[in-house]
Amino acid sequence: MISMWWGLLCALGAACAYGVASVMQSDAAKATDTGTDGVDPKLLVRVLGQGKFVLGLVLDVLGFAAQIVALHVLPLFVVQAALAASLAVTAVAARFLGVRLGKREWAAVAVVCAGLGLLGAAAESEGSDPVGLGFRLVLIGAVVVLAAAGIAAGKANRRVRTPALGLVAGLCFGVVAISGRIIPSLAPLDLLTDPATYTVAVAGGMAMLFYATALQRGSVTTSTAMMVLGETVFPSLVGVLALGDRTRPGFAFVAVAGFVLAVAAALALARFGEPATEPRTETVSP
Repeated sequence: MISMWWGLLCALGAACAYGVASVMQSDAAKATDTGTDGVDPKLLVRVLGQGKFVLGLVLDVLGFAAQIVALHVLPLFVVQAALAASLAVTAVAARFLGVRLGKREWAAVAVVCAGLGLLGAAAESEGSDPVGLGFRLVLIGAVVVLAAAGIAAGKANRRVRTPALGLVAGLCFGVVAISGRIIPSLAPLDLLTDPATYTVAVAGGMAMLFYATALQRGSVTTSTAMMVLGETVFPSLVGVLALGDRTRPGFAFVAVAGFVLAVAAALALARFGEPATEPRTETVSP
């Protein structure tokens, strides 16, 4: 039981780190122009020259370390829902950056917290069911498919491009979570010899590239909402179907309710994927 709450604390710590990092990285992405409409790896190279993006990466690394700890003691559906709460973190942070939160946003923050509380009460502390080389190869194949999908999305028209890039980025983040979950040991030699380690690195880089492109080229709300869906629903299903994730006996409904509440409320906060936006103005129709 102690390990479960420790894992939940690590998941929430990761959410805080990711939430603050997204503010810095989205600012850097918006301020960077590669001169192309599609997915351009030069975008990552250029944003790496900006202090905000680098500091955001440092927070991402710290968040990922906490996420790995959480993934080894909690089901994926708990950890990923907690990570979706990073949008609640950015929403609250936005309040201190001069962005006004309405009653709807404060209610969504409260619902995220309530959903995570239900998930914490329903979760059962556990490790991952062991998987073999075949599962790892499937993840590598998924990375190849997502790379092709992301490139195709970058060439699509504006109406399709932003949600598609956001979704692909979210699915890449989901692959990162699944790969991190199945790594049995964090010993240096084990990490170097496990294909899942390299899947984490490649999928993570792709996720950042596609999400940064989505933020740069289109709506923050749309891209962030689709990213949240991809990084929560997909890995949660994989955890339940393939990795042995389960709830405490009799708490399945509580877990489902908590997951739905946390993710739905996070989606309501999607516009805070970039809190440093221009103030909204209301237009009165004649």
